[in-house]
Amino acid sequence: METEYLIAIDEFCASHNIEVSFISSLQQSGLVEVTTIKETGFIDAGQLQQLEKFVRLYYELDINLEGIETVNYLLQRINALQDEITTLRNKLRIYETEF
Repeated sequence: METEYLIAIDEFCASHNIEVSFISSLQQSGLVEVTTIKETGFIDAGQLQQLEKFVRLYYELDINLEGIETVNYLLQRINALQDEITTLRNKLRIYETEF
């Protein structure tokens, strides 16, 4: 993994005015993956959108860590079901065009 796609946890926390321990809690829960290089924690830029969502849920909506885990699970489930609906609709179109 290249370091240009990594964001230092200290910098992220300072820019969002949050505690580093919150990121550690998310990591322990398996919600984010932290890469450690020379004793400094980094987050992959691909996780940035998800991490910012967790920050808003925790700090702005006052949802605890267990609630964030539940919300995250339910959103993933909704996305999976929407993908399944799209796949089924595409299959259905094949049969509709034959008649």
